[in-house]
Amino acid sequence: MTNAPDFNLRDALDATRAWDDETIELDDQLLAEDEVDTDDLDDADDFESGYADDTSYADYDEDDPEELTIGAQELAERHALRRVASLRTELEDITEVEYRQLRLERVVLVGVWTGGTVTDAENSMAELAALAETAGSEVLEAVFQRRQSPDPATFIGRGKVEAIREIVQATGADTVICDGELAPSQLRNLEDKIKVKVVDRTALILDIFAQHAKSKEGQAQVELAQLQYMKQRLRGWGGNLSRQAGGRAAGGEGIGGRGPGETKIETDRRRINTKIAKLRRELKEMRGTREVKRQSRRRNHIPSVAIAGYTNAGKSSLLNRLTDAGVLVEDALFATLDPTTRRTTTADGRVYTMSDTVGFVRHLPHDLVEAFRSTLEEVADSDLLLHVVDGSHPDPEGQIAAVRQVLAEIDATKVPEIIVINKADAADPLVISRLLAREPHSVVVSAKTGEGVDDALRMIESELPRPQVEFDVLLPYERGDLVNRIHQEAEIGTLEHTGDGTLVVGRANADLASELTAYSR
Repeated sequence: MTNAPDFNLRDALDATRAWDDETIELDDQLLAEDEVDTDDLDDADDFESGYADDTSYADYDEDDPEELTIGAQELAERHALRRVASLRTELEDITEVEYRQLRLERVVLVGVWTGGTVTDAENSMAELAALAETAGSEVLEAVFQRRQSPDPATFIGRGKVEAIREIVQATGADTVICDGELAPSQLRNLEDKIKVKVVDRTALILDIFAQHAKSKEGQAQVELAQLQYMKQRLRGWGGNLSRQAGGRAAGGEGIGGRGPGETKIETDRRRINTKIAKLRRELKEMRGTREVKRQSRRRNHIPSVAIAGYTNAGKSSLLNRLTDAGVLVEDALFATLDPTTRRTTTADGRVYTMSDTVGFVRHLPHDLVEAFRSTLEEVADSDLLLHVVDGSHPDPEGQIAAVRQVLAEIDATKVPEIIVINKADAADPLVISRLLAREPHSVVVSAKTGEGVDDALRMIESELPRPQVEFDVLLPYERGDLVNRIHQEAEIGTLEHTGDGTLVVGRANADLASELTAYSR
């Protein structure tokens, strides 16, 4: 073991003189010893800190920096670890040990076009590419073919399978993503012939949901959907399909090893069923908690507004703009999954709630709809629905149709609906005009710039359920609690403070109106 060289302060300072434009001139006596007296350094006229700027300490703001919202904190956490493209994980040189990073999964997209126009097929493939990139992959190639129906054996046909295998070999892809839900036999046949991992659209969306779910309920819902999807696609290879034997009989096939036993795949399926049952019990308890909160709002006659729409249409941005909720906002598909409810008031003081929900997409997996049914019930039980549409999307009408299809599955078609055409700052005016003609009960906004938000608020307030019972009361000043409830729950026509009390005329719900009856004029 060799001794470390002696430290010399003069040499160390000489090595740093080029760091600043002005060098630090010190007396030779100060450099004679290894330890420098800091008091003498403070007296040096030519000393200037390399960390100092033109701002004096007197001008330094001692206040804490502005606190980040919860959404900004979640977005920073999500961006704290990103996969980097064009960097390999395989080591070619030992110097790469400190600098290697995760390589993006390289994928090839495959679609089958069975109906509609070529533009519809291209939009569907573009959406699949966006989903793949959100899941953390690099799209190398995308191909689709025209067929009357998907091939029952391989989804794309025998000839196209050979073409896809050649593309995979030429590009070096490690995954093939199919734009559709594959049957277990189709998945197995494709993997056997292409020799790389094959996933379908459902598995891709489930993977994105698993990445973005934050709350306990959201994670349980995603896990339930994944297990239901996986249960039908279990596979076994070689020994995994063999009979199970336990104890000393396992090696010699003696007592306990004879006869049919439980196979490995059956054991896996039984464990999945047990886990599914456990998750359903947990979700049932969480659903009860959500129902208690919903009943409390109903008991207090608080109207509820639900924000729904296609994924990445700007629902969270709109919620932030309307209520200052501070939820996570990101230009990505399914950026937020956990519902957020905020309490807000109308211009005349009435209280109502506004809830953000999970985004929808074309061909949303049925397992996800079932798993998120308790969350989506917020939409079905709301008093008003804000259907957010991305006005800058190539096919906004297709988005509206896809969302309404999911709303029909959760029995939410009877809820009054306002179409909110978002991203007006980036949309084509002709497209907005076409949407306004197609959907008369709509409003144009830009959650980014604030354009049209006031018009949206006025439309929301006009569509909220109005109290039915009229009242004309003179409340004594000691009943300020009733005056407060009138402001929060009722619709005030006139309010006047007189010598005998507060004179109020307006409309209220039945419960409040019955309490005001004693003070009727």
